[in-house]
Amino acid sequence: MSTPPDTFLSLHTAVILLAAVAIGMVVGWLILTGAPVAAAPIARVFSAGGSLPALRTLIG
Repeated sequence: MSTPPDTFLSLHTAVILLAAVAIGMVVGWLILTGAPVAAAPIARVFSAGGSLPALRTLIG
């Protein structure tokens, strides 16, 4: 039997990145409801990036 090829991302990493993107999308959408449009992408990036260490710890 052959071994499966190496994957680009592990399942753990993919789940963490997907959750961070989802958090960023939700926060960006919430910001759009009452703030200037330029604030939404900034909020998305900071919330997604800020959630990565916490998600890495929680999903272990």
